[in-house]
Amino acid sequence: MLFPPRSPDGCPWLALELDTDGDLLPRILWAGVATPTTAAPAGYPSTFRGPGVPLLGEHAHELFTRPHLSGHRTGAPGSDAAWSTRFVLDHVEESDSRLVVRAGDAAAGLTLTTELEGLPGGLLRGRHVLRSTGPGSFHLAALDVVLPAADDLIELLDLTGRHEGERTPQRHRVADGLWLREGREGRPGLGGATTAVLGTRGFDTRTGTVLGVHVAWSGNSLLRVERSPDLGTTLGGGELLLPGEVALEQGDEHVTPWVVFGASDEGLDGLAAAFHTYERSLPAHPSHQPVVLNVWEAVWFDHDLPRLREIADRAARIGIERFVLDDGWFHGRRDDTAGLGDWSVDADIWPQGLTPLAEHVRSLGMEFGLWFEPEMVNPDSDLHRAHPDWILGTGARVPQLHRSQLVLDLSRPEVWQHVHDRVHEVLSSTPVDYVKWDHNRELLEAGSAARGGAPVVREQTLAFYRMLDSLRALHPGIDWESCASGGGRIDLGVLERTQRVWTSDMTDALARQHIQRWTAQLVAPEYLGAHVSAPVAHQTGRTLPLDFRAATALFGAFGVEWDLSTATDDELSALAGWVDLHKHFRPLLHSGRLVRPESADDAVLLHGVVAQDGSEALLAHVQMDESASNRGTVVRVPGLVPGATYAVRWAGPVDRRAVSRSVELPEAGPTGGVVVQGAALATRGYWIPRRRPETVTLVHVSPAGEDRSR
Repeated sequence: MLFPPRSPDGCPWLALELDTDGDLLPRILWAGVATPTTAAPAGYPSTFRGPGVPLLGEHAHELFTRPHLSGHRTGAPGSDAAWSTRFVLDHVEESDSRLVVRAGDAAAGLTLTTELEGLPGGLLRGRHVLRSTGPGSFHLAALDVVLPAADDLIELLDLTGRHEGERTPQRHRVADGLWLREGREGRPGLGGATTAVLGTRGFDTRTGTVLGVHVAWSGNSLLRVERSPDLGTTLGGGELLLPGEVALEQGDEHVTPWVVFGASDEGLDGLAAAFHTYERSLPAHPSHQPVVLNVWEAVWFDHDLPRLREIADRAARIGIERFVLDDGWFHGRRDDTAGLGDWSVDADIWPQGLTPLAEHVRSLGMEFGLWFEPEMVNPDSDLHRAHPDWILGTGARVPQLHRSQLVLDLSRPEVWQHVHDRVHEVLSSTPVDYVKWDHNRELLEAGSAARGGAPVVREQTLAFYRMLDSLRALHPGIDWESCASGGGRIDLGVLERTQRVWTSDMTDALARQHIQRWTAQLVAPEYLGAHVSAPVAHQTGRTLPLDFRAATALFGAFGVEWDLSTATDDELSALAGWVDLHKHFRPLLHSGRLVRPESADDAVLLHGVVAQDGSEALLAHVQMDESASNRGTVVRVPGLVPGATYAVRWAGPVDRRAVSRSVELPEAGPTGGVVVQGAALATRGYWIPRRRPETVTLVHVSPAGEDRSR
């Protein structure tokens, strides 16, 4: 059988060929891209008769690779046998977009339900539900969702990174053995893999067949690729469970996070488009992404109402739509060593509360946003002094401090309720439209005193979801941003609940080009907070032109991270122009298809957005550094209507001056005002000569005879 038999939205989709004969769990014979012309709704003939991969790999069927299920039972006679299962099929429930397989192992005292769902964009997600029916306790160590990969998917790409340098791609050839990426920070992490992608030889952003996986979970997780001398390659993932985290008593069940897979015959951009389409179908997806000013890098902890009002006045003047007050507004918070956990407005700094600032901001036509870090506490705080036992830890030993803070044990109901109620009180007493929810340290030695120091990362993650869900229900008018030292908590689990993520604490535009490029492999651009920094980047000390900084931020959730009280009138005027440009193109930027054409010049990055109907596009030629040659760069534009005719014009500020031994940019655009067919733009493209380093040249492609540019 083929599942899903068809796409939910008419686009190519990831399909599985399943062998459901016999009384054992179905075997997945093939996983790959299906289209209406290559897959029939019924009676699909098998294309592969190899051994396949069981829906749940079990040692009992001569699987000597890493088990998909690992655990053991204690406290019952004869329970030792439960470490190796042999599930017998009960029944299969099938619909167009959902497949449920139920099975049981009476000897092990376990039942298994596996759910597969087709998603918008052609994605496929799966999860397991494991139930203990036997006496004693079943201690679960791992339960993964795994698919087979075609034998021509021989290269692997994933991401790594660090604080202020998230999501750097790395790739290697697949070889025999197990490749395992584990995230043990209690969040996806700054150096997390985010996704793993298998592809054909030399696959890139625009070409090749790829199969990717992501774990939709905001706690510990793992991604796995394995090939044995006997079996083909498999790709999968799941939650990473710490020792003793899940012990199922008789009647208890464990539900794994969703593991989401996607496939494409159009390289990494096709895979990204599948994820973006799904994200745009989520109920929490932002229907409108306001232009933001965050004052963190402007005032730090130095909060002063007159100064903040002045910054707000300037922000409104240039078209900012949302003003965000970051860290430093609450009790005892003069720096990052004290006050965290005491969620009440500091009366010494704000004698009339935050309402005067919030109302001033709103009177200017802007929304008001506020920063929180609800899961954390400083030892130097009233909360910690009153309840030193409310932190995560393995026992009497206090975990090592990071950023002078510890983690509150939200798995304990009294801790959860206290934090929840304090945040709720602030949001109820101040007119807040937006919350930046931060998470600035890893979960180190994350045990609970209520469980004798046993690990509770899973329960902590679920408690975070419950708290955010409850506050969202209580304050339905608020938009939410996920921040974790920048991009440390970016995953589909949190995107189900938020409208924005802070992509990275790195606001240097040159560094941001790569961070945003690869974060967009999973996350649609409209979620990605991208701010125009000060002229001298706080993190690197690098001085970058305003146009370069603004053009870098243009394609994401556009914002400003700059003390506007220090900006000159000329700088404010130029920035207002960029805000206006973003608003003009925002409908296209936040709904179109991401494209990252390959560049023949290592010093040049190319990226852009093409309308879903192929009617227009906005492309960026990013000259990162000096080119090694004087050949310039051809920019090919995929996704346009082949037979349609387009005008190709400059967009935004453009420096047309010639670079040494190169040529001046034509005034009418890169094609000199000549209209071009979509097919020609896809295959031949247009040419951009060598530009100065740290410049972005924007090109707008629109229907001939229409001028949609500014």
